[in-house]
Amino acid sequence: MKNYLVTGGAGFIGANFVKYLLKKHSDIQIVVLDDLTYAGNLGTIKDDLADPRLSFVKGNITDSAVVASIFEKQPIDLLINFAAESHVDRSIENPQLFLQTNILGTQNLLDTAKKYWTTGKDENGYPIYREGVKYLQVSTDEVYGSLGETGYFTETTPLDPRSPYSASKTGADLIVMAYSETYKLPVNITRCSNNYGPYHFPEKLIPLIINNILEGKKLPVYGDGSNVRDWLYVEDHCKAIDLVALNGRTGEVYNIGGHNEKRNIDIVRLTIATIRRLMEENPAYKKALKSPSSDDISWINDNLITFVKDRLGHDQRYAIDPAKITRELGWYPETRFEDGIVKTIRWYLENQDWVKEVTSGEYQHYYEEMYGNR
Repeated sequence: MKNYLVTGGAGFIGANFVKYLLKKHSDIQIVVLDDLTYAGNLGTIKDDLADPRLSFVKGNITDSAVVASIFEKQPIDLLINFAAESHVDRSIENPQLFLQTNILGTQNLLDTAKKYWTTGKDENGYPIYREGVKYLQVSTDEVYGSLGETGYFTETTPLDPRSPYSASKTGADLIVMAYSETYKLPVNITRCSNNYGPYHFPEKLIPLIINNILEGKKLPVYGDGSNVRDWLYVEDHCKAIDLVALNGRTGEVYNIGGHNEKRNIDIVRLTIATIRRLMEENPAYKKALKSPSSDDISWINDNLITFVKDRLGHDQRYAIDPAKITRELGWYPETRFEDGIVKTIRWYLENQDWVKEVTSGEYQHYYEEMYGNR
């Protein structure tokens, strides 16, 4: 029996990971800790909570009493930390929040794990930990900074963050490694490229474009759309995290990339074309349209694109080399982008109740602030 604590487990990647664990492993118990901020939605894992193997605790990772209470109630073996403020635009508007959650929250998790996992000390004074425990920090390729037209991020690429968000994730990574070196805490760090797939909050590029098309809105693209990202289907990412948590070498960093480099403008154009094609092939999908309501969908075309003022400090290109995790753990990205984007768009067309729930209220105010006057 493995006991998991999954922080941020009601968010995009965290919720997909919880669903993957429940499907993949039978002999497990999972506690999800999530503060249910704007991007955390309990409805994402509502059906999963009917499974007796899963329980939920509402709380912030910076709250030491809440985190300690979870460790008090059951012997946590694996702590997988997805919890983070995660959007670059928001970090530019409010950097302090990102430092508080991403750095101090990570340190609180590490400190609590160290306390409850320690069973004694060795002859040199280092803690001795209960067998089979591990802390895994889910990080991002953005800690490496920006690439030129060629080359890839590897695990030895120097950390060079360019935004408050990536700086806060870099700080968290360094704290994790400090606990590994100073206290010999068993840890891993995974750094992934851009994820996409079901349950993605629509402030990020692909779900934002899908949602705007369905609402008949313009599609905001930063700058000239030439920025390049490496895209990773979320279930492929979940498989990699599971492998690292169970079999990764202690103290190691593993890069997780999709081998799917795309310019932002090409992603937007492909999303437009795919939505229109799917609606032409299956007219029932037109029911997801909120405006206009006509059966004529000729307006779903590249004329919806509107270029907006570029993001401050916008990194030009990210690309990850996942050779290490492939070599050591046998993982590789299984989903071609051309297949994954179709699965993603179909999911959004078929799950508009979920989209409606997460895009009400605070998100609408945020959207107008970020894109309304550009």
